[in-house]
Amino acid sequence: MALPPLNMGLARELISRTRVSKLLEGFGGQPGADIDKLCLALVQLSQIVTDIGEVAGVDLNPVLAGEAGVMVIGARMRVARSEVSGPERLAFRAYPSELEECVTLRDGRKLLLRPIRPEDEPAHYEFFSHLSPEDLRYRFFGIVRELSHQEMAKLTQIDYEREMAFIATTEGRGEGGDGTPVTLGEVRAAGKPDNNSAEFAIIIRSDGKGLGLGTILMDKIIRYCRARGTKWLTGQALLDNQGMQGLAKKMGFSVRKDADDEVVEMKLQLNADEKE
Repeated sequence: MALPPLNMGLARELISRTRVSKLLEGFGGQPGADIDKLCLALVQLSQIVTDIGEVAGVDLNPVLAGEAGVMVIGARMRVARSEVSGPERLAFRAYPSELEECVTLRDGRKLLLRPIRPEDEPAHYEFFSHLSPEDLRYRFFGIVRELSHQEMAKLTQIDYEREMAFIATTEGRGEGGDGTPVTLGEVRAAGKPDNNSAEFAIIIRSDGKGLGLGTILMDKIIRYCRARGTKWLTGQALLDNQGMQGLAKKMGFSVRKDADDEVVEMKLQLNADEKE
């Protein structure tokens, strides 16, 4: 059992929890099934349920999975009148592809600005490997040597309804020349349940600074929170993080020293009260 929407990682994890998963890997000298194609079939089925609110049930039986792929022999679908659209029925908000956009750095490079996805975890480890100890200290307010899988999962597997994280990625600049996307920066905001305020955090790859990416990411999260009706966007920075304070002032934040002499508070009003 799994809650839609699924992605390839969640589909693979779902399959691994079944008793048949070992058989799918191959047995008795027989080749295993193409797990990627089986996962893709589950993701596509999940997408149908996500997009079409009238789908009340789907029964695929039997489904043949082998080294050549997946074939559905029998299929049956139940439909019923729905008072809400597909995505609004879900426990988790589907990946918001409408928030993707292309941007250009000062050096002319084209980047894709998009919400983070669970499958970004390997690329995010690579991203963190290019962060200096100082940048990590500024981001996490302490010494960080490496992040565990559990900690990285919290950063990449988010509920888009309660939190948002945008990453800036470029194509064709893989570290091994393989053309895989490279993450250059991240900004995220976690909102309060009443949506009165949200707290942001931002980090740029240490060798990618000075190209205007900080401004691009901050503008993105400000526009997103404002569109959601969030009233205040807030954040904290270490007192010696002059770069973050300068960026915040540039974006219109008020910056003041906290009672803790090591921290400054940043605050920006996004939406005024109706009575104001």
